[in-house]
Amino acid sequence: MGTEAPVDQHNHYSNHVDHRTEEEKAIDAWLPITSSRNAKWWYSAFHNVTAMVGAGVLGLPYAMSNLGWGPGVTVLVISWIVTLYTLWQMVEMHEMVPGKRFDRYHELGQHAFGEKLGLWIVVPQQLIVEVGVDIVYMVTGGKSLKKFHDLVCQDCKEIKLTYFIMIFASAHFVLSHFPNFNSISGVSLAAAVMSLSYSTIAWGASVDKGVQPDVQYGYKSKSTAGTVLNFFAALGDVAFAYAGHNVVLEIQATIPSTPEKPSKKPMWRGVLVAYIIVALCYFPVALIGYWMYGNSVEDNILISLNKPVWLIAMANMFVVVHVIGSYQIYAMPVFDMIETALVKKLRFRPTWYLRFITRNIYVALTMFVAITFPFFGGLLSFFGGFAFAPTTYFLPCIMWLAIYKPKKFGLSWFTNWICIVLGVILMVVAPIGGLRQIIVQAKTYKFYS
Repeated sequence: MGTEAPVDQHNHYSNHVDHRTEEEKAIDAWLPITSSRNAKWWYSAFHNVTAMVGAGVLGLPYAMSNLGWGPGVTVLVISWIVTLYTLWQMVEMHEMVPGKRFDRYHELGQHAFGEKLGLWIVVPQQLIVEVGVDIVYMVTGGKSLKKFHDLVCQDCKEIKLTYFIMIFASAHFVLSHFPNFNSISGVSLAAAVMSLSYSTIAWGASVDKGVQPDVQYGYKSKSTAGTVLNFFAALGDVAFAYAGHNVVLEIQATIPSTPEKPSKKPMWRGVLVAYIIVALCYFPVALIGYWMYGNSVEDNILISLNKPVWLIAMANMFVVVHVIGSYQIYAMPVFDMIETALVKKLRFRPTWYLRFITRNIYVALTMFVAITFPFFGGLLSFFGGFAFAPTTYFLPCIMWLAIYKPKKFGLSWFTNWICIVLGVILMVVAPIGGLRQIIVQAKTYKFYS
């Protein structure tokens, strides 16, 4: 598996010579991804947990209801194994050229596919994922705040979801001004703890409630077409749940690295810890939630659980804290792209007010889109298939084949091609199901209601 990377002749960076000008060094010291490189391995663990265990975990029982027991368990397990493998590849590829670090996903893409093509392949997909996740998290944060309010104050006047999304967004108008990944490590740690907490509450409360009296495990849709499309959408929900690859190189870029102690060792340790926590969150929630509620489970398991009121209210508040952290983790690479384009391409000066204006505009835009289209379930599957499948399931494998060129029909070659085929199937079928869900939900939806 770990074949030696061919050293690109153009990248004859030695480990000691820095070819950047003073101005380039100053800009790199200002940009969010490259400004701070003193992270510890456990930073990587909780950043990865925060990036991975998102709102997607709460939709897993619903995904199981559309997949059924056999296919559902298979899809969950295969996804966990495949995405761990592709994540290992990315960690390995971060420093495969001696003396150079691929700090951003698109830089690795450019090394694999060429300067221009690499950008066009990676950047649009990465932006769809990161901006898409931030929009979905705006919706999730708003919905969870609304659920908390409705549970705690049952006699209060009804407040529109729109206002709760605005309240959730207000936190980001402040938090978005942290300069880099390391500066949000406290927020990220809190978010990682919360994800474990609300996942535990979700399956714990389900066990406490017990199997519902009239539980059914058959497919909900009466027509074959409906069943198939729901199945496709559920594949997208699962893909959405494994989305951490889009920020993994950016997280690794914050870890110090020397030829004797490369960053991949502490990073991989953090990733393994994160993946164990991911398994502890995903599998119990998905399997127990489906076991207790069958096909009547909601697209967010916490909505199915109404009692005990204090516990479910607390779980919803945990979700809010967690998606605040997740939003920031996914926003940071976007801020980096915007600021890099403005400073390096358009020659703006790297100032605090440039950062202040661009980041506030970004938060405002994601808030506006979230308020306009709050179809939580459909958005998950649509984005899940459309952009998450490539960046998570098969793009790392294509890069691996392009760069390392493993022996044809060898183990590494086969493994990568299996992942590519599975990922492409997922990319094609999941958005079809997701789009149908959005259409079905949009029929009854009134804008800004």
